[in-house]
Amino acid sequence: MPVPSPSPSSGPRRAPQRDGDGGAAGVRTRARTRARTGAEGEKAARGSVRARVRRLNGATAQGRQGGRDPFLDNAKFLLVVLVALGHSWTPVAEGMRAVEAAWLFVHAFHLPALVLLCGHLSRGFTGRPDQLRRLITHILVPYFVFEAAYAGVHVLLLDRPFALTPTRPAFVCWFLVALFVWRLTAPLWQAVRWPLVFALLLSLGAGFTDLGEELALPRILMLWPWFVLGLRLRPAHLRPLRNRTARRWALPVMAAAAAGAWWAAPRIDPDWLLMEAGADGLGVPPLLYVEVRLAQFAVGALLVAAFLALVPARRTAFTALGGCALYPLLLHGLALTAFADAGGFRVVAEAGPPAVLGTSVLVAGVTVLLSFPHVRRVLWPCVEPPFPGWLRGAPVPAEAGTGRHGR
Repeated sequence: MPVPSPSPSSGPRRAPQRDGDGGAAGVRTRARTRARTGAEGEKAARGSVRARVRRLNGATAQGRQGGRDPFLDNAKFLLVVLVALGHSWTPVAEGMRAVEAAWLFVHAFHLPALVLLCGHLSRGFTGRPDQLRRLITHILVPYFVFEAAYAGVHVLLLDRPFALTPTRPAFVCWFLVALFVWRLTAPLWQAVRWPLVFALLLSLGAGFTDLGEELALPRILMLWPWFVLGLRLRPAHLRPLRNRTARRWALPVMAAAAAGAWWAAPRIDPDWLLMEAGADGLGVPPLLYVEVRLAQFAVGALLVAAFLALVPARRTAFTALGGCALYPLLLHGLALTAFADAGGFRVVAEAGPPAVLGTSVLVAGVTVLLSFPHVRRVLWPCVEPPFPGWLRGAPVPAEAGTGRHGR
């Protein structure tokens, strides 16, 4: 068959090579392509298996630290332990000056520091659908689950009728309500000028209103400046607290605070630190209330900075536990509630300081145990449930036109 001659415009046409070097190069190229495709497929399959395992064990059941800052996880874990210790001292502190001083010292900074870290970790919250779904599953659902659990403990140990009162949070559940409100309003604080000033005014104004105890509104409003402060802090602002110089000045600051707590134990009303009572509840004139609250915020900021300066910045034995701080935060409250309903704190108060010391060691140990992966593997559906696929809304289609006429 005659071979057609190429057209003048097409130029010379080279015949394809089917043997020799050209054929071997083609084989090698196809082999490399198949190998690369196979490796990518195997990697994707392994990732899919790991994702399924994480869903079975809970999102943080393995304590993964990829991309996490160990400094923040260390701080969260230590603060949760301090929260548990403070709760264990509250029922037995009266009449024991050392316990009262320890309670005052811890409450002067541990809750502000925890709220500040929550604000700092909420900087990326913009209200996207996936973020709102996580807000529902990781905060709102655990709130109702643990409200029911507290009611169940009272039924078992106090023989009370089962009563679910979600508008009056039980024990540590108030923190979930507060975190839900704080994080939901994070984009608002990012959009206004002088957000910390507005948050301070809101906090001070809450002290002159009768908010009652519904949904822990007094605490939500009075602690809001700490959340906003954390929201506005950047990693560069916290970096100076990680060096040796900061640790050197932090130690005397904390020592002075401990001495001040010892002096103030018999003289100061602890309700100032609980962030629940206003000027009328504390029985002070308005001007004094404002002055004390501002001084309290300034001293608290100094103590929070000193505490963070003492937190290890490297990975430690408890860094992974800090990545799952919500578990011990919620579960220790149930354990202490059961202990209180069974009359345990009454026995500790009668036994005196040695029993308080032993209880403190026990509470710290239980808090660590409640952070272990075994607990998370069992309870993740209650604390970190997945969002049901059948409840996911359909994606919103993009509007036609994005310019002036499209709007």
